[in-house]
Amino acid sequence: MVISKKPLHFIAALLVAFMPLVSSANPSNDSTAVEAHAVEATHESTEAHADASHSGSAHAEPTDIKSQVKAFTKHHVLDAHDFTFFSDNKEGKHYGFPLPIILWDNGFQIFSSSKFHHGEAVAESNGNYYVINHHDGKIYKTDATGTLTEDEKSGHPTNARPIDFSITKSVLFIMITAILMFFLFSSLARSYAKNGGIAKGAGRIFEPLVVYIRDEIAIPNIGEKHYKKYMSYLLTIFFFILFLNIFGLTPLGVNVTGNLTITFSLAILTFLITNFTANKNYWGHIFWMPGVPKLMRIVLAPIELLGIIIKPFSLMIRLYANIFAGHIVLMSIIGLMFIFKSWIGSSLSFGLSFVLSILEILVAFLQAYIFTMLSALYFGSANEEHHHEEAHH
Repeated sequence: MVISKKPLHFIAALLVAFMPLVSSANPSNDSTAVEAHAVEATHESTEAHADASHSGSAHAEPTDIKSQVKAFTKHHVLDAHDFTFFSDNKEGKHYGFPLPIILWDNGFQIFSSSKFHHGEAVAESNGNYYVINHHDGKIYKTDATGTLTEDEKSGHPTNARPIDFSITKSVLFIMITAILMFFLFSSLARSYAKNGGIAKGAGRIFEPLVVYIRDEIAIPNIGEKHYKKYMSYLLTIFFFILFLNIFGLTPLGVNVTGNLTITFSLAILTFLITNFTANKNYWGHIFWMPGVPKLMRIVLAPIELLGIIIKPFSLMIRLYANIFAGHIVLMSIIGLMFIFKSWIGSSLSFGLSFVLSILEILVAFLQAYIFTMLSALYFGSANEEHHHEEAHH
C-alpha cells in the first residue's frame, strides 16, 4: 500500500480558490468553546453559575466581561434545540427559529422548542414537564417548578432523562449537508450522462476532487481490483466531512464535526465496512499470523485484535480533536478583543484570528482528506491478497 505525497499541494491550490468565499465570514464564528483555555480568566464565573445549577428555569448570567466570554463560548460549543442567529442580551431578545422536540417518555412527546423560551422556561407536554440544563444542553424531566436535583459528587443532574430524538442544530445541518450533496452530485452525474462524460453545471467544481480521491486515495491504497466497491463511501465521507467543516467556519455557529458523537458515528461506519468486507487473509493475519512461531502467534493475536478497535478510535479522536481545538483557539482569541478594550490589543487579536481563520480552512480540507485516506488504508488492508512467499513458512 502507498500513501500519496501529493495531497498538500492539491489542498493548497484549493484553498487559494475557495479562500475569498469563506475566510471573511469566520471572525464572527460562535460555534465552539473551551473551558480549559479560559480557566484562569474565568474563575470569577463559577460562583455565578453554581446557584443556577439547581433549577432549569433559573440561570444566573455572568456580569464581568471575562465570564461573559466564557459563557458565550461554552454555550456555543454545545448542540442546541433551537437555531439562534444572534441575541440582544440587553433587551433579552433572540433572533432565530425553533426546532422540533421529539422525546420518548412513555410514548412520543412532540412539541416546539419555543416552549423552553431559550432554556429559561419549563416545557409541558401531555402532563409531563421538561427543562433544558444550561450546563450540558440536555433535556431532563422535572416538575412544574423546573427543579433539578444534582449529585453531590459529580454535580450532574439526577433527574430522569427521556430518550431524545429531537432535530437539534447539528442534526439540521447534517440534513442540509445531505440534501446539498444529493443535488450537487446528482447534477454532476446527469451532466456526465448527457454530455458524453463532460461535467457541466455547479457539480463540475467538485469533479477534480472526485478524480483525485479515485486516483490518489482509493486506487493506490485499495488496489485496482477492489477500489470500486468502496468509492461511494469514500466520496460520501470526504464531502460530508468537508462541507460540515466549512459550515463550522461560518457565522452560523455550527460545530458538527467538533461533536464527539458525530465523529464516533463516522468512525463506526468505517469500522463496520472494514470488518464486514474483509477477506480470509485479513482475519488470518489477526488470529494466526503467518511467518512467526506458534507461541508468538498466541501473544500477537490479542494485540492485533485490539488494533481493530484502536483504528476507528483514532479516526474518531483525530477528527474531533483537530476541529474542536481549532475552534477553541479561534474563539478564545476573538474573545480577547472584548477583554483588551484597546485598539492595539483588539487589532492584534483581529489579525491573529484572521490568520487562524485561513489556517482553519486548510484544516477543514486536511481533516476530510485524512479521514478518507485512513479509511482507504483500512479497506486496503482488509482486502490484501495472500502473498505466495508466506505459504512457504
